[in-house]
Amino acid sequence: MLLSGLRVLDLSRVLAGPLCTMLLGDLGADVLKVERPLTGDETRGWGPPFDARGESAYYLSVNRNKLSVAADLDRDEDVELVRRLAAEADVVVENYRPGALARRGLDAATLLARHPRLIWCTISGFGATSARPGYDFVVQAERGWMAITGEPDGAPMKAGVAIVDVLTGKDAAIAVLAALVARGRSDAPLPVADRQLHVSLAASAAAGLVNVAQNALVSGHEGGRWGNAHANLVPYQLFDAADRPLVVAVGNDAQWRACAHALDLPALAADPRLATNPGRLAHRAELTTALAAQLRTRPAAEWLERLERVGVPAGQVKGVLEVLAEAGGSPLTGMPPSVPGRVRRPPPQRDEQGEAIRRGGWKCFEEYASGRDASGEGASE
Repeated sequence: MLLSGLRVLDLSRVLAGPLCTMLLGDLGADVLKVERPLTGDETRGWGPPFDARGESAYYLSVNRNKLSVAADLDRDEDVELVRRLAAEADVVVENYRPGALARRGLDAATLLARHPRLIWCTISGFGATSARPGYDFVVQAERGWMAITGEPDGAPMKAGVAIVDVLTGKDAAIAVLAALVARGRSDAPLPVADRQLHVSLAASAAAGLVNVAQNALVSGHEGGRWGNAHANLVPYQLFDAADRPLVVAVGNDAQWRACAHALDLPALAADPRLATNPGRLAHRAELTTALAAQLRTRPAAEWLERLERVGVPAGQVKGVLEVLAEAGGSPLTGMPPSVPGRVRRPPPQRDEQGEAIRRGGWKCFEEYASGRDASGEGASE
């Protein structure tokens, strides 16, 4: 596998950090998850639902391909265990508040200086100098996402998934992979500054505004809420067919003409006011009202077949269970990897491999090389 033999020490918890390390694990890295002794990662209690072992679905979603050890960082012997694991690791990922690890003798700068191949990635809520806890909901509110989500005349709305955490976890994985590439290309050790990475939910969320931010930068106007429509494209929104909702996503003028003909609306296709996207934006209400009336006359499957035949992007609104029926997934190991990797071991229970890790450090992966968990049962895939 791409990252086979790479050692990742996971000192993170909740979502962004564990997602980052799970992605690295999916790519083949050996990931050791260090947790608090009594409660472990707090998402273990974020339920229901819980599986038959008592593990929450939330925890299971981002912790496969890891081994777990419990460590109390207020105990000298456990601090020494983490220090020893970090000394032999390639990457450390953590999301402690500023100064928390240093107070426990795990100063990142010192460890990086002592171990010239080590890469250290810190994930924070609001940047390196802020002690504010980073929660996705708060960041969605403070970085403009809720202001642009929801119906135009409704209240600000968060996204249905913790999308800022997901973006940040992926940003962290990208940063780690970039540092690993730089390390591999250099004959000399990288400077500490190039190996001490920092990503934050606030920065990832702000960057994630992409075209919405650029609209505001270019126009000088505040971004607005468009519900299931698009600020820059028409028609690009949700409609109701006779039996279920569907979306139509016209991205260029040729697609618009094809769309209008496929929907048996030749007059709209020939209307010069609607020939270009700026014209369609200017006549948004008239155009979408006509489309909505037409789409309500037939089932979604019929419209989708017509639109697909002429190359117009469209799709029906599916529930999560429908998606799972198509994409697969496991109640134990979650959704299939989104990167070129595979599921090798299920999410560990708290301290499940603790004895082996405390005894042999990273050599514990030789014991679990087959991808089997402590009970001797293999992962589901």
